[in-house]
Amino acid sequence: MLQAVRSNLTDLTARGLASAVGRAIGDGSLLPGTKLPPVRTVAAELHLSPTTVSAAWQLLRRSGTIQTDGRRGTVVAASRMGGPGRYRAALRGRAGFTLDLSTGVPDPLLLPDLPALAGLSPAPTSYLDEPVLPALAEVLRDTWPFPPERLAIFDGAMDAIDQIASGLLRLGDRAIVENPCFPPLLDLLEALGVEPIGVDTDDEGMIPALLPAALAARPAAIFLQPRALNPTGASWSGSRAASLAEVLALSPQTYAVEDDSAADVSSRPLVSLGAHLPTQTIHVRSFSKSHGPDLRLAAVGGPSAVLDPILERRLLGQGWTSRLLQHLLLRLLTDPASVAAVQHARAEYARRRALVLDGLREAGINLPPGDGLNIWLPVADEQSALITLASAGIAAAAGAAFTPSGGPPHLRLTVGLITTDHAAVAARLATAARSPALSVPR
Repeated sequence: MLQAVRSNLTDLTARGLASAVGRAIGDGSLLPGTKLPPVRTVAAELHLSPTTVSAAWQLLRRSGTIQTDGRRGTVVAASRMGGPGRYRAALRGRAGFTLDLSTGVPDPLLLPDLPALAGLSPAPTSYLDEPVLPALAEVLRDTWPFPPERLAIFDGAMDAIDQIASGLLRLGDRAIVENPCFPPLLDLLEALGVEPIGVDTDDEGMIPALLPAALAARPAAIFLQPRALNPTGASWSGSRAASLAEVLALSPQTYAVEDDSAADVSSRPLVSLGAHLPTQTIHVRSFSKSHGPDLRLAAVGGPSAVLDPILERRLLGQGWTSRLLQHLLLRLLTDPASVAAVQHARAEYARRRALVLDGLREAGINLPPGDGLNIWLPVADEQSALITLASAGIAAAAGAAFTPSGGPPHLRLTVGLITTDHAAVAARLATAARSPALSVPR
């Protein structure tokens, strides 16, 4: 192993050693999973100081090139390009279904029409213009659940969460997530080398009584969905948010990242930890479900101590989110026809959800009312339920991808996409939920 590094070592500095290890990995001399010798052994063999080797290892950890693997010590990390994440893997092979309830996407027919683009400025007047349109910021502040010290616009909710997580978390950190939660968040934490700690949820979201045990692990962040939790549809009450805030206040080093993914199509009022812990809360509001996934816009508000370094780092990349798209969002948020369209979508999703739940109740399956586009259906066996639904032309998302801490088998179903025959679809869902495990012949 050290011979492969030595042959690539031309600069006897920490950065030079890190580059040599990277080149050895790139040319196949060091394979993923290879255990690295102790720092002092590397220093003695390469005639470097232990301080130089430690600094090189730190650079490699930050880049995700190496990682700590329990008792095995420090090893070469597996490629992050090795395959699809949990969510994409769970949704593979969905072509050809009559009714695809696996995706979690909004109904395109319920999205507001785009207003005329005439009059929108095609380009910023300066690279130094404010990254957030002042008029858009004013509209957002008027509806924010707490007064944000800093407000920003990102290229969608997952882009925002990615950059926030990258700013808050380091390799080896821990982060609390809901169990179940949105699978791409788990993929993101895995890519960052962060250990997720799942905390169970109920009809009102994360259970406060279970939070102290998770906080004992000293996590750097906690990721939560305040309403229409994807996949269960749970939403906080005011008392639930207050109880969560009371527990989190005892761990001021842990930042709370709220993902309001359903946002304007949610029927439940928004409550936020930021009303109790404004310096500890970063709130993310998505416009994908309400105004269109391809708009790729999300607003973020929170303490400047967290957001300012992220925004400074962003200047080295894309710099800002398109002001042209921000102008478009501003029109969508203020145009009476667009506002009415979103209100109609909110009511229609609630109607569709209620009809499916009524059908399931008639079939003997009682689920909480919940909110949003999805339901979390308990099943006797996940694979059997998926196959039963597939035979009826219905696609669903496997629940295992959503559960970092495990739990009983479930399917996630985007009932917001069921436009007709709700009772008949609910009956098929109930049949699938009761499908016994498939016997495997010996």
